[in-house]
Amino acid sequence: MRWLNSGLRRDVCVLLAEESYRQQQLKVALEDHYDERVDADRFRSALERLVDAGFVEREVDGIHDIYALTEPGRERLEAHYEWMTEKVP
Repeated sequence: MRWLNSGLRRDVCVLLAEESYRQQQLKVALEDHYDERVDADRFRSALERLVDAGFVEREVDGIHDIYALTEPGRERLEAHYEWMTEKVP
C-alpha cells in the first residue's frame, strides 16, 4: 500500500493521532475539516485499507467500532510530517 497516496487516509491518521474515534465520529470530524460530505463507501474503504495495513486498529465496543492509530501508523505519520516540513519550511 502506498502509504499516504490518499489524502483521506492521511487525514484519518492525523485525526487518530490525537485520540480514538468511533467510526461515525471520525467521518463527521473529516467532514468538518473538509467542510463537505465524505462519501461513506470511500471513507469505509480508506479505513479498512488502513486497518488491513496495520496502521489503524479497530476495537469493538458494544455496537460501535472504535478506531485508533497503531505505533506503525504513528511512525509513518511522523515520517510523512518530517518529509513535509523539509519541503515546506
